[in-house]
Amino acid sequence: MLKEIGAGVVIALLIFLGLQGINVWPLVLLALLVAVVIATGIGSRIQLGTKHRLDLRRVPVVSFQDIGGQTRAKNELIEALEFVLRPEDAERLGIRPLKGILLTGPPGTGKTLLAKATANHTESAFVSSSGSEFVEMYAGVGAQRVRQLFQDARQMARKNNRTSAIIFIDEIEVMAGKRGQHHSHLEYDQTLNQLLVEMDGMNVDDSVRVLVMAATNRADLLDPALLRPGRIDRTVRVDLPDRPGREAILMLHARNKPLDHSVDFGQLAAETFGFSGAHLESVCNEAAILALREGAASVSPQHFKTAVDKVMLGERLDHHLIKDELYRVAIHEGGHAIVGEILTPGSVASITIAPRGMALGFVRKAPADDRILQTVSELKSDIAVCLAGSSAERLLLGEQSTGAANDFEKAWDIAKTMVATGLSSLGVVQTEALSGEILYQTIHEIIRDSQEIVDELIGTHETRVRHLAELLLEHETLSGERVREVVA
Repeated sequence: MLKEIGAGVVIALLIFLGLQGINVWPLVLLALLVAVVIATGIGSRIQLGTKHRLDLRRVPVVSFQDIGGQTRAKNELIEALEFVLRPEDAERLGIRPLKGILLTGPPGTGKTLLAKATANHTESAFVSSSGSEFVEMYAGVGAQRVRQLFQDARQMARKNNRTSAIIFIDEIEVMAGKRGQHHSHLEYDQTLNQLLVEMDGMNVDDSVRVLVMAATNRADLLDPALLRPGRIDRTVRVDLPDRPGREAILMLHARNKPLDHSVDFGQLAAETFGFSGAHLESVCNEAAILALREGAASVSPQHFKTAVDKVMLGERLDHHLIKDELYRVAIHEGGHAIVGEILTPGSVASITIAPRGMALGFVRKAPADDRILQTVSELKSDIAVCLAGSSAERLLLGEQSTGAANDFEKAWDIAKTMVATGLSSLGVVQTEALSGEILYQTIHEIIRDSQEIVDELIGTHETRVRHLAELLLEHETLSGERVREVVA
């Protein structure tokens, strides 16, 4: 009512001034500008302070059976959730319910899926958000959204007749970083403080038991006050899957696809060392897409192998090399493969000179098992394989090319790791205490010794390298078995 009276007074005043011969158009434009500023500026500020933009969802349909390759993480979560499933027993034994669980690990390993499966396992209401949704330029907005988040979780549980709710915050390091690092304003610190206050206010006798789950791949950035017991009570490491885990994930994502009878997921798991669950899902999806392009009735092993190369390196390039360049690439990759098979028999999964991504050719390795530790001899073998491509070019073609830049960088990093772990001639050292010159000389010594061994191997097996290069020019891609036939 007051708005309408005020608008009428302003209009009447403008008409009166106009009848008096005063130019009112500048005043009209100023009034319109003020109205726009109020509507878009202050109005949006009020809205940001009182409304939230959080994603509210019902109980997810994802279960622990739908997640492969994370047996240890799943068992640790199930054990920690007993207090939610059996609240009477927890109260009888005097157990303080867990308030927070942190899922940490590399991207794509299934942290969000585990949070959803936790809500399904406990039949809890599920409220999800991201750390970036709590950070705004207006002071106090993040803290208000944290309060609203906990209110929504409890209201949603009551609405759906649930006695527990799970709040999942992805990328929590954005809102819960170490305090004192943001000197421009204290909005980040206020948001974290409010989260800590809300977690401290969670009581065992609440009508709705709230569990906070968070995910991050940068746990080192989190504030220690959040990580202490009583707030984050458990930290569950969600690592990259091992070989049996990769096989289970591949079978899980391929269960709805028509497969050729010759598909061997065990072999495929061995060739995808270092892949996350997201990578493996993409491999299955890309293999099915390749089968669709070819009009095949089922997904074959070749589709999966091509999909692994695509996920690892990218789409095949249309760029065609001239004959001399193609032969140089074949010699280069042949050197990698021959030396790799001599030093570590059975290590080559495939070799190709088809350009993908930033690589003109590629030798894909298939380790016999997932090794966490590496010995001195294994590290030196890795350095030798990195140097073998450029050595093959120099010894067989007379000069090297720029195609070995990435190989040299990898060899240098491996040698630096040897120095840092006490596996060099310096013995046990503190790398920060070493001068740049001593570090350089030691790394150079390791690479020089490996270079001498590689040159001898390439010279001895020159015929095999050339033969493998000719086969690559003819077939473009060869399997590891064909490489081993050449070596034999």
